[in-house]
Amino acid sequence: MLLFAGACLGHLVLMIVSHNWWYGLPLPRHAGTIIHFGHALLIGAFPPALGWAFGWDLHDLPEVSPEFTGTQLATLYVRVCLAVGFIALPLNTVARLLRRDPSLVKQGRILDVAKHLGRRPLGDSRKRLLARLPGNEVFQVELVERTLRLPRLPAAWDGLTILHLSDLHFLGTPARDYFQFVMDRCAEWQPDLVALTGDIADSSQHVRWIVPVLGRLRWRIAAFAILGNHDHWLETSYIRRRLRRLGMIVPQNSWHQMEVRGEPLIVIGHEGPWLKPPPDLSDCPPERFRLCLSHTPDNIRWARRTGIDLMLSGHVHGGQVRFPLFGSVLVPSRYGRRYDCGVFDEAPTLLHVSRGLSGDYPLRYLCRPEVTLLTLRCVALSPIMRNTT
Repeated sequence: MLLFAGACLGHLVLMIVSHNWWYGLPLPRHAGTIIHFGHALLIGAFPPALGWAFGWDLHDLPEVSPEFTGTQLATLYVRVCLAVGFIALPLNTVARLLRRDPSLVKQGRILDVAKHLGRRPLGDSRKRLLARLPGNEVFQVELVERTLRLPRLPAAWDGLTILHLSDLHFLGTPARDYFQFVMDRCAEWQPDLVALTGDIADSSQHVRWIVPVLGRLRWRIAAFAILGNHDHWLETSYIRRRLRRLGMIVPQNSWHQMEVRGEPLIVIGHEGPWLKPPPDLSDCPPERFRLCLSHTPDNIRWARRTGIDLMLSGHVHGGQVRFPLFGSVLVPSRYGRRYDCGVFDEAPTLLHVSRGLSGDYPLRYLCRPEVTLLTLRCVALSPIMRNTT
């Protein structure tokens, strides 16, 4: 039975990898439902099919031969499942547990919004009952402060702060006062820059929340915003107009240059693969610091090729449901759970992936919603930081 359980576990892992890969592609809106149910069917059908074909102990699996008949292919797949369940999965889990975080994290502060409001801001969406599930952390927002050391950061920017927001998913649940309360807390940070990395609204009705909610933010220098896959299903021009009405710079799939503390900053928007074409950086000065807002972390290879110094992303929500030791499971990315949340050093690019503030489904277990204040430090000016991290 141990071998049988290992084969089922390996099959489950392979189906999750397939699900995440497909869900990371720019597919039509309702394709997600097909992906969900198709993989669920394959997961549920495997154990009885395995027991029927090979028995319940798997000690007498046939040898694999080059004939490649149906039986041989099935045997090969079962052996692959066994290798994944007993070897690949444990090694991957250990590697993730040992991964070094390249940032210095100040202990995050948990903001229990329901407690502060005196009630759970369930809102009026059809999915609001999910927010009532026991142990659901959907209203417990973590205010995280991270310090990032960047090799090409100009000395004048040492200590520059960026408020990173992502994945608000205005759809009725959580209610609007949930977001307003969180934005008020973010405004207290008084960041130099604000970066909003997409998936702002999930319906045309809730696009109207943009001004009253995000209008509560405050920044010292500038704010930038791009759109995500949920936004691209709506009227994108309308969303962008409302963001610009707040004074935010909306680079779209392009780049924008501005001065920050006397030094030029290149801000690049990347809304692909949903909104095209990708940014054209052929005329972008290569010697200047490049900050990229990319909704999905899947654009990391593009970022590395184009010399991005710092890339801010969201989209994957940290998986929303995480398990002790193992971590995330369902992560809509071609890289699976590799870039589910946190900071990743992919030289020359440093990538920060936010868990986001909400989601299509109001479910959060061991994966609280997040807003992050990033403090940028120049490597040459921070020897203490070098020892700390």
